[in-house]
Amino acid sequence: MSLAQAFSEPEWALLSGALRLKHAVDRDTRSLPARALLDDEVCEQLLAALGPVIGSPTQAITASLLAKRFSFLSTGACLYAMSVYDKGLILSLDNSVIEYAHDEGLWTSSMPLDDVTPVGYEPGTREAWREVIVGTLFRDLLQPLWETFNRITGISRRILWENTAVRVYSLYDKRMEKVEDPAIRQRYEADFDWLLNQADPALFGLNYNPLKHFRRPPVLLEAEGKSIRFRRTCCFYYDASNPVEYCSTCPLLRPKKCR
Repeated sequence: MSLAQAFSEPEWALLSGALRLKHAVDRDTRSLPARALLDDEVCEQLLAALGPVIGSPTQAITASLLAKRFSFLSTGACLYAMSVYDKGLILSLDNSVIEYAHDEGLWTSSMPLDDVTPVGYEPGTREAWREVIVGTLFRDLLQPLWETFNRITGISRRILWENTAVRVYSLYDKRMEKVEDPAIRQRYEADFDWLLNQADPALFGLNYNPLKHFRRPPVLLEAEGKSIRFRRTCCFYYDASNPVEYCSTCPLLRPKKCR
């Protein structure tokens, strides 16, 4: 890999705005280095402190909701930069900071990185570069964190990985859909197809590709005139909301005749 051209002003505006990327020097005090969370005691203390803040009744549910938020932050910045801007961000355990800020009932956390310098690739090596970016994100950063959450709280690994998968689906299906440049659209569509259908399970540190596994066909809701891809697992958001709310893709909302 090689250094890529720095993010342009419009590129950085989107990454640091909607996708919450920031320099680690600007991080919220409610944060810690990603690697620190692999320590069982540190992880348990964080989950115990965060639970009451987000209204979670158990550490397992707290872990699920923190994982869902961190999945949005980490996959959003990394994969958008890769597929839309053709620039790589290294989201590793040692370059990433986990914020857990939550104010007035809403997550306010961002995605701080110690080094936000984008990395590029030599001509003809994009596929290998893409594997490095994706493997660093999923196998090297998220998989060890989800293993720790599972070990500490007993939360299902499948729930944690589907929390990750739905964030990736939304990124490519909705946010990138707004991109109009045909060349960029072709690139992100090819990247998404590769992530879903060709990416080796080893890039996720698993024996299966979670992005492929959790991609369910849409269900037509005739009364509402729309289609929804319902989840296989529940993230338990409804257990931490008051009044009770459900995610739009919650399997508990799936029509019984479709189950």
